[in-house]
This record gives sequence, structure tokens and C-alpha cells, in this order.
Amino acid sequence: MGAVEPVKAHTTGFTPQAAGSSASGSSFYTAMRILPHGQRIAMYEIYSFCKQVDTIADGGGSRTQRLEALRQWRSHINRLYEQGTRSDTPHHLTNLAWSIDHFSLDQDDFIAIIDGMNMDVETTIVAPDTQTLDLYCDRVASAVGRLSVKVFGMPKDAGRELAHHLGRALQLTNILRDIDEDAMVGRVYLPHELLLAAGLDHATPATIQANTLDGACAPLVAQARTHFGISRDIMRRSARRVVVAPAIMAASYEALLDKLVKRGFSPPRERVRVSKLSKAWFALTQLLQSSY
Repeated sequence: MGAVEPVKAHTTGFTPQAAGSSASGSSFYTAMRILPHGQRIAMYEIYSFCKQVDTIADGGGSRTQRLEALRQWRSHINRLYEQGTRSDTPHHLTNLAWSIDHFSLDQDDFIAIIDGMNMDVETTIVAPDTQTLDLYCDRVASAVGRLSVKVFGMPKDAGRELAHHLGRALQLTNILRDIDEDAMVGRVYLPHELLLAAGLDHATPATIQANTLDGACAPLVAQARTHFGISRDIMRRSARRVVVAPAIMAASYEALLDKLVKRGFSPPRERVRVSKLSKAWFALTQLLQSSY
């Protein structure tokens, strides 16, 4: 593929300013803003792609309309990987095209993310089995990780292993954080097997909101902690300069998981957040460690 130079603006539509609270106050933005310029552009492009397809999956419009919008994104991605098409790359995809070329990002990972969004659109997910949940986590989180570790410059095997475990750790934490918000739009990501073991054999969004869920959530907490632990081991064995950003993400989300456990999973479940000061501290700690 011919080289395409990045332009100054983030052409898929994402800038830290335009993203507002959805990115600028997030753990993602805290981690990404410390990266060198080229890596930062690529990560903003990956974020923008993920944000746009996620907005389609969660947005208004009929199921048919949302599936068509995701199909169009699939076509955009496939087009970016076709030989000899760089000269007619749409302006809003210029930086994404540059990122793909510069960091050798895999087409399959972008497609996997779209497949994950399709899972949310094709049917309303309510208490999936554990295998389906793991597939979902791989597509919407670990696939993002596989793109990211290439941008960070990690070796292939260690990078894919980190993406597998840290992606799942982050997504399981998201699921535990968003139980009630997801239920309000008819979704339940807690797996059927864990709900059944906790005595909720016919879980619905309404029963999820009304019931104590500590028994169902405890195994997911344990799984997330295991994935975080393996991720720490991988990062400990890696060059500090290539794991600063994922280490910040991991520290921030582990702190979030700790706060969720401390709060518990009985209604009413107050929204839990990690403060901006804490995120800044995680970033400073990782930056200082990377200097030695």
C-alpha cells in the first residue's frame, strides 16, 4: 500500500476537545496523551473508529438501519486494505489509513470490533452463556487491544497475550460497572450460568435492577482480577517504554474494580468512578517508572 501522510487534524472526527467528557476525562485519554505524536494520532484514530461504531450500535434508528451503518463501516475498512486504493481514500479516513500503514494494523481486528457491535444490534443480549460473553469481550475489547499493542510497539506474542488478558479485564470491569445502565436499555451481560448459580434462573433486565447480585458478580470480579494479574506479569517482563499506556489503563480500571467491590452489588447501586486526580497519579507513576 502506498504511504499516506497523516494530517494535522484527527480526520475521523476525533479530537480531545471535540470528544468532550466521553474521552478527555477518561482513562483512555489519560493514557494516550502521554504517547509520542505518531502513536497518539493512531490511538485517537482507533478510539474514533470504536466510538463511531459503538454509537451506531447503541444509537437510535431501526435495527435494519444500524446494521446497514455497520455494514458501511465494514466496507470502509475493507476498502482501506485493498491494493492500489490509497489515492482515493476519503479525507475523513486519511489518518486511519496512515495508522494502518504505519503500524501494520490487522484488518481482522477492525472487522472483529464491527462483529462485536453487530452482536449488540442483531439481538438484545440478555444473560448470554459464558462462551458467548467471552467471544463478545474478545471482539469489543481484546481486538481493540490487539490494534493498540501494535501502536505501542510491543513484540507480537507478548502484545497479543496482553491484549487477550487486559482487554477482558477492562471489559468485565465495564460490565460490572454498567449493570443498571445496561438493564435500562434492555441488556444483561452477566452470564446465564452465574445468574443461575446465584438463584436467578429467569433473569430479565427488571429483575437484574431489583435484585442483589453479589453472588453472580463475585466470579466475574475474580475473573477480572486474574486477567489483571496476568496482564501485570506480561507488562513486568516487557520494556517499560512500550507498556506505559496500558499500565495506566490497568491501574485505573483496577482501582475502579476495587471501588465496585467495596460498594457491593445490592440495589441501589450508586455509579462508581475513579477521580481525575487518581488517574493523573497513575500516569505520573508510570512515567516516572519508565524513566529508569
